[in-house]
Amino acid sequence: MTSKARAKATEKPVLLSGGNPQIAKGDGDAPVQAYIAAMPGWKSDVGQQLDTLIGRAVPNVQKAVKWNSPLYGVEGQGFFLGLHCFAKYIKLAFFRGAALDPVPPVASKDANTRYFHIHEDDPIDEAQLTAWIRQAARLPGWTP
Repeated sequence: MTSKARAKATEKPVLLSGGNPQIAKGDGDAPVQAYIAAMPGWKSDVGQQLDTLIGRAVPNVQKAVKWNSPLYGVEGQGFFLGLHCFAKYIKLAFFRGAALDPVPPVASKDANTRYFHIHEDDPIDEAQLTAWIRQAARLPGWTP
């Protein structure tokens, strides 16, 4: 490995505006874990907690990073959930969130999509998130 390649391999990902990590598109767990590791500050721990929660709720979950956001899906159904970092919170995008019960609290320009925001000191309601994740995984997902 050349010194230039070695330096590139050890570089931290660039943080885009709002602190969202810039991670190359890729399928599988590795790019998602790279994204989570690059999430700034408290967000990395919460990102790992969310990834673990999603994996427990949907054991064969499919993972990818597209457009600098981790996506979670079910094979043959598309993606049901995406994560994105902003300066003060993590946004969970439920692509068919309008069909969940209860509906996640934050509306989107897309009538089907609903968001849930997690701020630094917010307690994580694992039971509610698990219920949403399981419901969302049973619905047809979004296919890019």
